[in-house]
Amino acid sequence: MWFVFALLSAVFAALTSILAKIGIEGVSSNLATAIRTVVVVVMAWGIVFLTGAQQGLGAISRKSWIFLILSGLATGASWLCYYRALQVGEASKVVPVDKLSVVITLILAFVFLHEEFTAKSLLGCVLIGAGTLVMVL
Repeated sequence: MWFVFALLSAVFAALTSILAKIGIEGVSSNLATAIRTVVVVVMAWGIVFLTGAQQGLGAISRKSWIFLILSGLATGASWLCYYRALQVGEASKVVPVDKLSVVITLILAFVFLHEEFTAKSLLGCVLIGAGTLVMVL
């Protein structure tokens, strides 16, 4: 089931890029990011209340709060940079560079989460890096 959700994530991320590139024309990238963020917040909280997940708020540990807040700050920074890049660059070049996050995530998961880094992972990282380079040149 994780694969279905991951694939849907990729489809929605692709739509996000195309819709954003069209919508950002003539709009400050920071303002566009703020609008997008409000929509995401309303949608996310709507799903929380629709599923009754708000009851778990009191059970969240201090450590989880800290890391979720840090993750939110990283997401915000990512979105601000992404929208600015999308505003001044071509979507067909910005998106592949943005997807280098896959390579960076694998490296960070190895260093900080002690996840296994295999020959297959290394080959995938090299191919993604080479593919990105080919697409942006």
